[in-house]
Amino acid sequence: MELDAFIEAITDRVVQYLREAEQQGKVTKHSPPASLSRTTDLHLPLEGNGMDSVLDDVDAYLRSCVKTNRAEFMNPLWGGVSPVALAGEIITALTNTSMYTYELAPLATLIEQTLLKRMGEIAGYPESGGTLTTGGSNGNMLGLLCARQVMVPSSTQTGINGQSMVAFVSSEAHYSVLMSANVIGIGHQNLIKVACDETGRMIPSSLQDEIDRSRRDGFLPFCVISTAGTTVRGAFDPIREIADVAHAEGLWHHVDAAWGGSALFSAKYRSLMDGIELADSMCWDAHKMMGIPLICSAFLIKDKNVLSRVCSHGDAAHYLFHEDSRDYDSGRYSLQCGRRNDALKLWLAWRECGDSGWATMVENYMDLSAYLERLVEQHDELEMMSTREWTNVCFRYVPKSSVDDLSELNIEVRNRLLRNGNYMVSRSNIGDQVVIRAVIANPKITQSTLHSMVEEIVTHGREIVRGLPELN
Repeated sequence: MELDAFIEAITDRVVQYLREAEQQGKVTKHSPPASLSRTTDLHLPLEGNGMDSVLDDVDAYLRSCVKTNRAEFMNPLWGGVSPVALAGEIITALTNTSMYTYELAPLATLIEQTLLKRMGEIAGYPESGGTLTTGGSNGNMLGLLCARQVMVPSSTQTGINGQSMVAFVSSEAHYSVLMSANVIGIGHQNLIKVACDETGRMIPSSLQDEIDRSRRDGFLPFCVISTAGTTVRGAFDPIREIADVAHAEGLWHHVDAAWGGSALFSAKYRSLMDGIELADSMCWDAHKMMGIPLICSAFLIKDKNVLSRVCSHGDAAHYLFHEDSRDYDSGRYSLQCGRRNDALKLWLAWRECGDSGWATMVENYMDLSAYLERLVEQHDELEMMSTREWTNVCFRYVPKSSVDDLSELNIEVRNRLLRNGNYMVSRSNIGDQVVIRAVIANPKITQSTLHSMVEEIVTHGREIVRGLPELN
C-alpha cells in the first residue's frame, strides 16, 4: 500500500470514529479478558504482515475500545475529544521531538514556558516556574521532592534517612501520594492521613493536632498536601486555612489540583480554590476537565530554583545542556530526559477558546452536575451519598422495599450498566458504602444524557430487586 493511501485510510477511520459519537451506540462492548484475548489476533509475527494488515488491526482495536468520546462516558475524571487538541497530538507525533533542549524543540519549549507562566498567573504565582509532567501523580511526587529539598538541602546529593520525616495529606487524598512517599524515601507509614469533615474536606485543626503529635513523637514534619477536587467526592480542602497551619509550622504546602484546578477559570467558582496563591507548589491536569488528550499535566512552583536543584542531575549531561540556552532548556526542570511535547495540543486548544471559553466550559459542567443532583434528589428510589462541590455526583439506588445489603445491590446495578454498555460510570466507596459516581467532564453530555442514564439505573435496580428471593 502506498503511503498516501495508508494515511488517507487512517484519516477516514479517525473521522468515522468522531462522527459515530453523534449517533446512537454503545460506550463499551463488555468482554472478559479471556474472551477478548481468544477472539483477537495479538501475536507478534516473525515476518511482517504489511500495511494492509495494519488497517485490519486498527479496525479491531476501534471495535473493542471504550468510546471515551461519547456523551454517555462518565467514568473517570476526563472524557470527550477536542478536535483542535487532537490536531496538536497528531502534529506532536508527526514531528517526534523531545523537550529537553531549546536546540531540539525551539518553538515547543517557548510554548511550554508560555503555558506554565499563564497557568501560574491564574493561580496567583506571578514569578512561577514548572514543567509539564506525566500526570498528577508525578506532580504530587515533585511537590514532595521540592519539600524535601527545602527541608534537607543536601538530600539530592547525599540522600536522606526518611524514617523520621513525615508528610500530611487528607484521608481522601489520591492514592498517588502513597507512591510518592515510597519513591522519595519516607515510606507509606510516614504519610499521615488527616481527618476530614462530613463533606470530605481536610479539617485544619486536625492537621495541627497531627503535626503536634508527630513532633512530640520525634518525627520531622516537612510537607502538607491539600487536595482541590478529591477523586471520589470532588471535595476541596480549605486551602487558605491549611496554608496558614503549614507555613506557621515551617512546612512546604503543595496542592493537588489535578482535578479541581480548572475552577480557577470561572469567576463564579474560583472561590473553591481560595488560598491557592499561598501554596508553594501545585499540580493541575489539563487532560482532565479541560479535555486535552492524555497526557497533559502541569507542575507549578513559586520558586523555580527549588525545582532546578531537585533536577540538578541534568548538570551532568554536557552532551545536552549548555550555558547559552540555560534559560530555555526545559530539561533542567524535569525528572525526565526524553519527554514528548505535551504543550502543543494545550496551546492550540487555548488559542482556540481563550480563558473565557474555559470558564464557560467549567460553568456548563457545573450546571449539568446540578441537574443530575436534582434528578437524584427528586427520585424516590435514588439518594445522594455526599454533598456536591464539583462535578462528581455520588449517589446510589435505594429500592422502596427493604433489602439486606444496599452496597451489594448497587454493585450489581453498576455491573449490569457496564455489561449493557449504554453508559459508563464508576463504582466507588464513601466510608463502607458503595456508591455510583458519575463525573461530568465531557463536552457531549446533555441533560437528556443524564435523564436517560438515571432511568436505566432505576430500571436495573428494580429488576434486581424483583429477582431477590426474599422479596418473592
